[in-house]
Amino acid sequence: MPKFKHALVKRSPMDMFAQVIIYILVGSFALITLLPFVYIFAGSFATDRELIERPFFLFPKTISFNAYKYIFDNGDIFRGLRNSLIVTVVGTTINMFFSTTLAYPLSRPYFKGKKFIFAMVLVSLLFTAGMVPNYLLVANILRLRNTYWSLWLPGAINMFNMLIIMNYFRSLPQEMEESAYMDGANDLQIFTRIMLPLSAPALASVSLFYAVSHWNSYFGAMMYISDRRWEVVQIMLRRIIFLTQSISSETGIDWGLLGEPPEKSIRLATTVFAVIPILLVYPFIQKYFTQGVMVGSIKG
Repeated sequence: MPKFKHALVKRSPMDMFAQVIIYILVGSFALITLLPFVYIFAGSFATDRELIERPFFLFPKTISFNAYKYIFDNGDIFRGLRNSLIVTVVGTTINMFFSTTLAYPLSRPYFKGKKFIFAMVLVSLLFTAGMVPNYLLVANILRLRNTYWSLWLPGAINMFNMLIIMNYFRSLPQEMEESAYMDGANDLQIFTRIMLPLSAPALASVSLFYAVSHWNSYFGAMMYISDRRWEVVQIMLRRIIFLTQSISSETGIDWGLLGEPPEKSIRLATTVFAVIPILLVYPFIQKYFTQGVMVGSIKG
């Protein structure tokens, strides 16, 4: 049999120049995006003098751990991280339960009343009650202030995410469902044993959207949470950034030769604690975010 060699495509100088320009632009945007995070991390270890003398730096000349020592001794950050973790995990579970159980029947052509329910879904996408009615409902009628439920129930379903799951259910071959019916399976068994496993890419993407939204959200907690015991990390970060009081020398902490940490350094250190969980998880879930843009939009 004749042997074929892979033909090497010879690039013109203009193509190589264009590729170099693209790499430079992409690298520049990546560097611009990365620099603020590096500055926040470096500033959290800086002293008061360095923060005043150097408006921007990537490596502190004198490394001080006193800002982190203050955070560890205060303990609020860990309570905020714990609350955010609970809100994110349980809230994402609630979101996915309601989203999938609504998306599945709406994706079935034989479901009676589907058009009416879908019209209600579209109306909820276009119109909202507003902040004041929502607050009166959650705080006064349901009496959910200072509870996790005030952060879970108002956003139990995101209709846009539900539509992504619904479109993915529609893209699955209907013959599988008909075969399962012939084998004696009921709707619940088809939903849990066939539809959900086959929809893993869509469910993973939407779950990540919900989780990141819960972790980064603070408006609902700012409205419904007034007890510091239930503060999420974003609210605690906001309080430290805008309402930081001068650090008292009576905290009982031995600051050493570098002295008390500056307020700005404490704010930056708190920001590092709030951002690190997402930064650690994001490299492992990035592919799901990119897949989630197109998931369910093309029938397979």
